[in-house]
Amino acid sequence: MPKLSPTQPFLHPGAEVHDTDFGAYCEVGAGSRILHSTFEDYAYCDRQSDIANTTVGKFANIAAMTRIGPTDHPYANASLHHFLYRSELYWDDAPDDQDFFARRKARRTVIGPDTWVGHGAIIKPDVTIGAGAIVASGAVVTKDVAPYLIVAGVPATPLRARFTPAVADRLQALAWWDWSHDRLRQALPDFRALPAEAFLEKYEG
Repeated sequence: MPKLSPTQPFLHPGAEVHDTDFGAYCEVGAGSRILHSTFEDYAYCDRQSDIANTTVGKFANIAAMTRIGPTDHPYANASLHHFLYRSELYWDDAPDDQDFFARRKARRTVIGPDTWVGHGAIIKPDVTIGAGAIVASGAVVTKDVAPYLIVAGVPATPLRARFTPAVADRLQALAWWDWSHDRLRQALPDFRALPAEAFLEKYEG
């Protein structure tokens, strides 16, 4: 695989991308579909991910076969079927319902920086995943997830915190995900070797 680029996302074979912006060093896995979204620097998704109407934060790690921001059908109407809004597929004189599509796009999902979304997880629209949080494989997330919290299950519920509240607050204040590419490279040995609290002690201030 070629090195990732600061200017162009690496799209694996079969990836389908529409109306999406990418930062530096981004990657989209094979067979994934990305719609109306933003991938910030260093964010990636693995194969067969389906992501719509989502802001994917810096250094987000999205595993294979995930579904993020899945769009809803009009369940308050007499019918759920998409002939209600994809009407041009069925009649020559009935335009698609653009207002419906606009409402869908406005329901943004936000995946915070340095998060990990496990294999097969689903994250619903209007949900925010906080910085450093982990969504376990197969979880269905219907509510916001606090920073540095691990959630699991259907529907997803808190499993445990990754760090104490004080350490979590310090990591967010450090915001290493905003560092330059060169500074990240300089700190790489410490990212690899130091536990979070020791890393904070070295780099705070």
